[in-house]
Amino acid sequence: MSADMTIIDLSVAISPDSWEPEPIEVEWINHTAGADKLGRSAWYFERRKGWRGVLQRFLPADGRLISHRDFPDAMGLSQMFYRLSTHTGTHVDAPFHYGWRKNTRDLPDTISEIPLGWCYGAGVLIDCSADPREQIDADNVARQCELAGISVSEGDIVLINTGASRLFGRREYFSDYRPIHPSAVSYLLDRGVRVIGTDAFSFDAPFMQMIAAYRKNGDASVLWPAHMMGRDRPYLQIERLSNLDRLPKANGFRVSCLPIKLEHADAAWSRVVAIFEDRLQPVSVGRTT
Repeated sequence: MSADMTIIDLSVAISPDSWEPEPIEVEWINHTAGADKLGRSAWYFERRKGWRGVLQRFLPADGRLISHRDFPDAMGLSQMFYRLSTHTGTHVDAPFHYGWRKNTRDLPDTISEIPLGWCYGAGVLIDCSADPREQIDADNVARQCELAGISVSEGDIVLINTGASRLFGRREYFSDYRPIHPSAVSYLLDRGVRVIGTDAFSFDAPFMQMIAAYRKNGDASVLWPAHMMGRDRPYLQIERLSNLDRLPKANGFRVSCLPIKLEHADAAWSRVVAIFEDRLQPVSVGRTT
């Protein structure tokens, strides 16, 4: 890696301290308990080979099993167990997540099947954070590109700053954000984009808004419309990005959003980063996430 390279983290932290509709659960096995567990695990594993091997390998001269007292500094190795959704934290949605049309013979790609080439490419920042309109549509995207003097090309990874990340960690993050209209998605897909990211909780409007609209007119097209577009035009969504307002320019950088390889999963977590080939001073905007 070049000494002059700048990497800006665009991911949020996954923490049980942040408010989530489905709380994150963390179990920590500390270094003392971890040492004892290592001794027991090794003992159980070697037990299959016969008692003589167990005694020779894991019983010290005083007849004890290996425990934390036998490790340097009385500490072994820690271990953590996280319980969370594939849609918690910064994550990439695979086409499988969006569903498929009736009578479809070939199911959409899961997260372990998506083309990895889609997940690394030229980055384009579209900053809609100061735009007063309630939702981000094609006209909004085109206007912001014009104002910034940028264009979108095939293979670009487009990041849309809605301003939502300022609420991350609070209950309002899930209800007070601006959705991305299907026309904006179409505008970008028409130009060869296959990966679109947002700093908001979702591309589509907050759940209760969509449900209320459906109950009012019975029109199913108001239910998760940006997601449903992926049934006909497969693309990847990155949700819950952060620090988009710290990017010093709207293009001229690369984005890596490689997802964790969860076999046959609908989505997976990703440490999304922006990579600049030169040393830059990120924009200072206060508290980071």
